[in-house]
Amino acid sequence: MSKVLRDKYEDLELTPGQGKISAAMSIGIGILSLFGAFCFLLPELFTTPDFRGFYNADVLRVALQISIAIGFGFGLYSMMKHRTMKYGLTGMLLATIAALVGSGRIEAPDIDTRNLYVGLDYFILTLLVLALVFIPLERAFPKVKEQKVLRKGWVTDIKYFMFSHLGIQLISFFTIIPIQVFLHQVTTWEFQKAIAAQPLLLQFIEILLVVDFGTYWIHRAMHEIPALWKIHAVHHSTEHMDWLASSRLHVFEILANRFAGYLPIFVLGFAPSALYAYLVFVSFHAIFIHANVKFRFPVLRWVLATPEFHHWHHSSEEAAIDKNYAGFLPLYDWLFGTTYMPKQLASQYGTVSDDIPDGIVGQFLYPFKSWFGKSTN
Repeated sequence: MSKVLRDKYEDLELTPGQGKISAAMSIGIGILSLFGAFCFLLPELFTTPDFRGFYNADVLRVALQISIAIGFGFGLYSMMKHRTMKYGLTGMLLATIAALVGSGRIEAPDIDTRNLYVGLDYFILTLLVLALVFIPLERAFPKVKEQKVLRKGWVTDIKYFMFSHLGIQLISFFTIIPIQVFLHQVTTWEFQKAIAAQPLLLQFIEILLVVDFGTYWIHRAMHEIPALWKIHAVHHSTEHMDWLASSRLHVFEILANRFAGYLPIFVLGFAPSALYAYLVFVSFHAIFIHANVKFRFPVLRWVLATPEFHHWHHSSEEAAIDKNYAGFLPLYDWLFGTTYMPKQLASQYGTVSDDIPDGIVGQFLYPFKSWFGKSTN
């Protein structure tokens, strides 16, 4: 079975009573447990430096052991219920390997990371926190009631979520960080000190205004320039809006957005506390506006982008195409004539074209398929 076909099979909706959900839970928890075990084995390589001082190793080790047991149990149940045993066995194998790695019996190799790290702990914590917040929220206030948590395409979006939290760290280390160092050397320190001396709330608002102005035009260019649209179309390929859908971004789009956001922040020299507040806000907000929730926010929706506002951007209905580009501030769409906010809620998503592959590999190659003279399907 080809990689693309495997992705398509995995992206089918999961229904209860067939052992598929328990298999998914077993494999998912097994992977997270294995990542957690690696954090214990090589903390200097796999944990985030800023987080290390807050961890209680004894408590986390107990949590790791519990997650291993749960993953193993789901795998055992899946073996009894699923028509094939391989998925349950895979989850049980992952849990077993995690137990071996996390037990301390495997000696860690001597690795000089030289400040390069992959924040597995950040990925695990982010995924758990967001799942605990948004899954109950979407169940309690669903816009589309019949949409399942493990809906079609969820496997692909989980892969995007993992890549955006792990792979991009490595890419940033070799691209964005050198640019940050260069900008720090060429910018005027007195000017940056004046910016950083402003009230934090004012700095936060300025960051939103400056960053969203740049990302508005990059976003608009990705819709209106055909070559760039092929990259951005990956994000619009999802036909189901929920908290995971926000992660479906082509790597080139992630890098473009990071450059657009980081450059003005580095040049202007905002205070770290204002920057951290912005990063926390944007991390939550980007996921919230994709969520499967029915909140309308009658007044706020004209001040700050809401799920209603952004869902219309993802709509494939003709009147909504190429509208609502702003990530945070609808002000820019109003100024440049791209606002669309009818009385009803959006109900149809995806792209007008149906030629975008389902799997993450095919979607990565999709913008370049004309180079190869054939479809990436």
